[in-house]
Amino acid sequence: MTRPGTWACITLLLQLSAGVYVPIREYSGQSFFDGWDYYGSIDNTTWGNVTYVDQNTSDAQRLTYVDSTTGHAIIRVDNTTNIAPAPLVNRNTVKITTKDAYPIGSLVTIDVSHIPFGCSVWPSFWMLGTNALWPDAGEIDIIEGINGLTQNQMALHTTPGCGLATNAIQTGHIVQGDCSTAQGCLVQETKPNSFGSAFAQAGGGVFGAQLDVSGIYMWFWPRNSIPQSISEATFSSNMDISDWGTPTAAYPSSGCNITQFFQPQQLVLDITLCGVWAGIPSIYSSTGCSGQCINNVIGSGNPVYNDAYWEISYIRTYLAAADMGPAPTSQKSGLSPSESVDLTPSSTSDSSSSTSTSTSSNDNGNSGTAHASNAALVQSTASISMRGLLGIVLVLELWGRSMIL
Repeated sequence: MTRPGTWACITLLLQLSAGVYVPIREYSGQSFFDGWDYYGSIDNTTWGNVTYVDQNTSDAQRLTYVDSTTGHAIIRVDNTTNIAPAPLVNRNTVKITTKDAYPIGSLVTIDVSHIPFGCSVWPSFWMLGTNALWPDAGEIDIIEGINGLTQNQMALHTTPGCGLATNAIQTGHIVQGDCSTAQGCLVQETKPNSFGSAFAQAGGGVFGAQLDVSGIYMWFWPRNSIPQSISEATFSSNMDISDWGTPTAAYPSSGCNITQFFQPQQLVLDITLCGVWAGIPSIYSSTGCSGQCINNVIGSGNPVYNDAYWEISYIRTYLAAADMGPAPTSQKSGLSPSESVDLTPSSTSDSSSSTSTSTSSNDNGNSGTAHASNAALVQSTASISMRGLLGIVLVLELWGRSMIL
C-alpha cells in the first residue's frame, strides 16, 4: 500500500535529477538591454498610472542603464519629474520583453540585488506565452509584490483546467490553487527577506524557474544560501539543479498538463504604479500604506520613488541537455542562439499580469495553441540522467520496505 505523498516525492526526485542544463543566453553587463523590446505605451493591461516609455526616452531619462561601477542593469521609475495633479496622471517607467521565447525544457535564473518597493510600486519579473490571447499560452510570475509587502509571490495563470496539486512538495504557502482565477494559482514565499526593503538590506538573492513536462517549479535563495551550482557558475557553465533543494512553488503535471497550458515563454520585466492591484484602496491600506495611492504619483517623485528600481546582475537561460543535440557555444545577450536550439522568436506581447481579468489579451491579436514545432522537444524533456535514476531506485527501495502493511 502506497503512503500518501509517495508519488509526489517521486515526482520531485525526477524533477531534481533531470540531468544537466546547457546555457543558451545571458543578459548581463553592457549588453543586458540588447535582447529586449521596450513596450512604448501606457499600461493598458494592469491600468497603472504610468507610461511605459520607448528605448530612446528611457535612455535619455536614464530609466534603463548599466551601472559603470557594478556592471549591474538598472531599471527604474522616473523620480525627477514633477507631476501636477490632474484627472488622469501618468509617471514614466519601463516594461521590457525579451525578443526570444523559451520552450518547455528551459531553465531561468536571475540574480537580483534590489527589487523595486514602496507605496504604489508594483514590480514584476514574469514569463508570458507567445502568439495567443491571454492567458491561452500561459503566464508564469516569478517575482511580484506591491506596496509594503515583505514576501514575494509566485503564480501561474492559465485557462480553466490547471491547478496546484494538493500533494505538491514545496516550501511556500498556498494562497489560491486554481490557475484560472484572477490571482492565478498563487504561492507566497515563507523565507525571510524575499521582497521589499529587507530583500535589499540582505543583499538580494537569486530566483530560479524550471519549465518541464513534469511540472513548473520556482525557487528563491537569499544571498547567504545560494546553491553552489549557481554561485560558482559562469555564463558558459552547464547547470545541474540537483543541489537546488525543495522549490518555493511546485506545479507538478498531476495538477496541470504543462504541454497543454503553456507555449514558449518570453521574459518580462516591468514596474507599474497603483493599478488594479496596488492601487485598490482596501489593498493599498492593508499593505502598509496610508492616504491615496495616486498621491504618490503626483509631485516630484523624490523621495517617493528613490527605491523603485531593479538592480540585476544577470539573467541566464538554459535548455535541458537531452534536448540540445550537439552542445552549442553559449551566447551573451543580443546574439542569436545556436541553430541546434529550438527557441521561438516572437514579437513583443502585451498581457495582463497577475491580477488582470481573463478578458485581457496580447496586443498581437493572434490566437494559437499549437505546440507542433516543439513536440519532439517536449517529449524528450522527460529524459533522466543515470545518476538520477540510481538515486530514485535507492529511495524507492527504502520506501518499499515500509509501504506494505
